[in-house]
This record gives sequence, structure tokens and C-alpha cells, in this order.
Amino acid sequence: MVRDRKITTKHTSIFFNIFVILIVLAIGISACTQAADSRPESQASPENSEIILATTTSTQDSGLLDMMVPVFEEDSGYIVKVIAVGTGQALKMGEEGNADSLLVHAPSSEMVLVDSGDAVDRRLIMHNDFIIVGPPADPAGIAGLASPEDALAQVAANKATFVSRGDDSGTHKKERKIWEAAGIEPAGDWFLETGQGMGASIRVASEKAGYILTDRATYLAQRENLDLDIMIEGDPSLLNVYHVMMVSPEKWPKVNETGAIAWAEFLTSSKGQDLIGEFGKDKFGQPLFFPDAGKSEAELGLQ
Repeated sequence: MVRDRKITTKHTSIFFNIFVILIVLAIGISACTQAADSRPESQASPENSEIILATTTSTQDSGLLDMMVPVFEEDSGYIVKVIAVGTGQALKMGEEGNADSLLVHAPSSEMVLVDSGDAVDRRLIMHNDFIIVGPPADPAGIAGLASPEDALAQVAANKATFVSRGDDSGTHKKERKIWEAAGIEPAGDWFLETGQGMGASIRVASEKAGYILTDRATYLAQRENLDLDIMIEGDPSLLNVYHVMMVSPEKWPKVNETGAIAWAEFLTSSKGQDLIGEFGKDKFGQPLFFPDAGKSEAELGLQ
């Protein structure tokens, strides 16, 4: 009888331990289920969760997307694959259906895609400005000149080193317009084309003690590592405006329409616009971009 009681006690102990383990597992599963149920609906993973964003290098090099994309992904459940290239290449990706969303800054070129039906739902997002920077010694003597056209004409006249992206980006398109307004076709040993993005090109200008047209955000973000000063700024023609567009799902059925709309809605939301307006203030004492959602292009001086 003593032996039988020992066996019974042993079995009871085993069953008790198993019971405790099952209770713990049940509590854990219940907690996970409650946590999932309490998640905002917007955070549930969408069926097609990847968004391909083709954008200009300035949004990447400035650090803006490094700040905004994780917030959007956390809020929405989407995953954004950022492809940062020149605006010309980004627009080409849209034209060929190789992206879902475009965040770019070449208004006249953007309208070509809109007019052709390759891009839809174009929305004004933000602006900053272009500036011309150069070596502190200013060998061409352009600091303080009245216009960017006068500045580039004087650079050319002095054959001072000028670095161009040469990549059909929004910045390169703006630079070409300034050269055209000055009546100059730049060429010669003094004119260097990198074929690279803004961050890489501005570093080349610093290394070569040359002048370059850049967006202000990239310059400020990299200023500590550059030997370049602002030479020309503030001219109305140097306004730099960004729009977001969706690649046409009608022309390209594989476009993630729902994801592209969600991204555009985030950028134009009060939360997205506040993030844009605050970006850079803590480090530079000024925002690197200014939010514009809800404004008309006429308010910014665009025609």
C-alpha cells in the first residue's frame, strides 16, 4: 500500500506540472491575442505590403526618408523599398511601371507623365530651395551677385571649377535652365560632370574647390564635412518644389495602388506634414523642408 501511494503521488506531481505549464501557455496565447486585437487596424499587415518608392537622392541624402519611412511603416504595416536616383531616372521608372510611387522635384517633367497618363494623383508635398555654393576663397567672385545666371556666367568667364551632377536629376534640370538663361553652353576642363547623386557630387565639389548648385537640405546635412560656403541664395527662380505621384494602376495593373495612396495620404496628413516641418530644426536651427500640403502651386509662385 505504501508503494502504491508513492506511485500515485509521483503521478499527481507530473500531472500538476503539466497542468501549470498548460495554464502558462494559455495565458501567454491569450495575452498575444489580446495584444493583436488591441492593435490599431491601420497597423495590420496589408495583403500587398511592399511599396516601391522611386525618389530623388536629395530626400535620401538629407536624411528625411530615414526619419519618415519608419514612422509610416510602423503606422501602416507597409514596407517601403526606397530607390533613390535622379528625378529623371525616377520618372523613367514610373513611365515603365517599375515603381508604385514617385517623390520628385521637377514640376515640368512631372507634368509630362501626368499628361501622358503614366502618373496620377499628383500632390504638392513640400519645398526648400536651391543654392549655389563654392570654396570660401570664391575665386570667381560670385558671392552676392544679383542672380544665379550672373553667377554662373562669371564662373564660366573665369573658367573656375564647376561641378555638375550631369544625371538628368531635378537639380541637373534646374542647373541646365540657369545655364540656358545665361546664354552659355558649359564645356571645358573647368566643367566637371559626376553622373552621381547630390551627396556624392557636393563632396566632389568640396574636394575640387569648385562651385555647385545644390538643394539646401543636402548642403546643410553634409556641411560639417564640406569646405564650401553659400554664394547665391534667395532668388525666386531657385525654389525647389516636391510632389508625390502614383504610377498609373490603369496602365500598370501590378502597381500597389492601395499602398501608394496610403503613402501619399501619410505625406499630406497633419502628422506627415508636422514631421517634415520639424525635420532639421534640432540640428540646424531651421527646417530642411517646408510643408505645403493643401496649398496651391500659385501660392508658391509656380505657373
